[in-house]
Amino acid sequence: MSSLPPTSNDSAATIGADVVGSAATGNTPAFSPLYQQIKVLMLQSLQSGEWKPSAAIPSEMELAVRFKVSQGTVRKAIDELAAENLLVRRQGKGTFVATHAEQHVQYRFLRLFPDSGDTNSEGPAQRQIIDCKRARATADIAKSLGIRQGDAVLQVRRVLSFASIPTILEDLWLPGTPFKGLTADRLRDYDGPMYALFETEFGVRMVRAEEKIRAILPDADQCALLQTTAQTPLLSVERIAYTYNDVPMEMRRGLYLTDTHYYRNELN
Repeated sequence: MSSLPPTSNDSAATIGADVVGSAATGNTPAFSPLYQQIKVLMLQSLQSGEWKPSAAIPSEMELAVRFKVSQGTVRKAIDELAAENLLVRRQGKGTFVATHAEQHVQYRFLRLFPDSGDTNSEGPAQRQIIDCKRARATADIAKSLGIRQGDAVLQVRRVLSFASIPTILEDLWLPGTPFKGLTADRLRDYDGPMYALFETEFGVRMVRAEEKIRAILPDADQCALLQTTAQTPLLSVERIAYTYNDVPMEMRRGLYLTDTHYYRNELN
């Protein structure tokens, strides 16, 4: 692998020591490989907004000069960030910050697929914003979002329909401070995925999520919004979405009708 000449005989060791010190706040152990340390610094650039969603990051050569390491080390760090869907490589163009606004990642966290056809033939979901209001975090919401009970949160309720048939009912809770100014009108007016709105207007990018899935029976309000009966079992998907450094930014409870759709998850 090609590498750039160090600016001094011990520059590689120096950057290693410096990065370990910088990464200490991220709980990165001192014995982590050099490429992992470079990855931590690159994550800091993503989190700080130095590299914004959909923008190109510096080339491998430029980053090698910046961090005083080989291009191979930088390439390995980029490979990991790309595998985690934080960066996207484009042949002949460079490496870009991943964004939820891109077509192929818009529904990365939506795992519901139609029984016949595919998501492309079905088209995007029709969205109905039922409510968006300020509230106080209950104990379970506070625990999920890593805030204190009683802290301000935004509570959003919406229905997603496919072919004009209500299919998903979602309740979301967001920490109040990062999403100050979010209203039902802004949600209705934005023509794109909700996570794309969060990253473009509020600077919050969801990078991973954890989900719990169980079957439940709906209550009266849920039946009315999904136009179903109290005897129809629903798939309940409870999600916590995280931004960089595993900071929770959303608690979401979705109820899925599965008479014409199924939930699919790929494991590898």
